[in-house]
Amino acid sequence: MWVAAHGVMIVTPVHWFQSSSPLKLLTDRLVCADGGNPDPTRTQGKNAKLAKKIELEGWDYPRHLEGRLFSVVVHGDVEGAENVRRALADWLASMHMSSAGSKAEIDRYVGYFMPYATSHAELDGDLAVQQEVANAAKTLIEAVSAARSGRLVQAGEGLSDPRQK
Repeated sequence: MWVAAHGVMIVTPVHWFQSSSPLKLLTDRLVCADGGNPDPTRTQGKNAKLAKKIELEGWDYPRHLEGRLFSVVVHGDVEGAENVRRALADWLASMHMSSAGSKAEIDRYVGYFMPYATSHAELDGDLAVQQEVANAAKTLIEAVSAARSGRLVQAGEGLSDPRQK
């Protein structure tokens, strides 16, 4: 689904200074999106010996998500939101995806050090955060629209990467 999309938006809470478990599982499964095998028949499914042999013979490291745009929104009720936002943005950029813009990447604290039992009510009541999330989505939509029409110019496009991986 990510390969077919022009833009991806991740909205996640912070859990103990980290991204949530479901999001971590997703990132682990997307390892092949950055240089992974586009043809599973070539490796007979998950034949690790064959995959290693093919890679060592000269794998071309296809960047399946290159050129897609992203937005990242991270919220938490204690420390960690900024680090998780930065880590996710860095991960996406490492796969040659591009941020949709500064308003597309936000980290916010909601109900900072308030009781955990009321944290969902704090999030529901924080209209400013809700508007910032809406703005992040709108920024992504605007960037995707500009990219699709050829109006979005990313500095450094066309430069060759001296290291494939």
